Amino acid sequence: MPVQCKSIYEDASPDDGLRVLTTNYWPRGVSRERAGTYVRLLAPTRDLLRAYRDGEISWQEYEVRYLAEMQDDARQQEIGRLAEAAAGGTVTVMCVCKDEAQCHRRLLRDLIGERMERAS
Repeated sequence: MPVQCKSIYEDASPDDGLRVLTTNYWPRGVSRERAGTYVRLLAPTRDLLRAYRDGEISWQEYEVRYLAEMQDDARQQEIGRLAEAAAGGTVTVMCVCKDEAQCHRRLLRDLIGERMERAS
């Protein structure tokens, strides 16, 4: 798949293609150059992130709510833009989370991939 995931703290690679950072908070010690493109709009809302981190909701509930947040027009337009970019080369979606299994970047990667499949 031309869409991959990384932590922003992992080393950049020529295979990364378009690097897209999707966080609400700018990561400590990270330069603008290292981040590539910054798309705050595709990060989970602060309220959702806080609810998960505070243990108010489970990871399963977080996934459902994040995917629901990504359905508005502005976010769908941005997902479409990244799907178009991925059709022409690799896109690397990044966040600060260490565990990709419980990070929105994995969910976002899947949303971009689904958009690409619908377009083909």
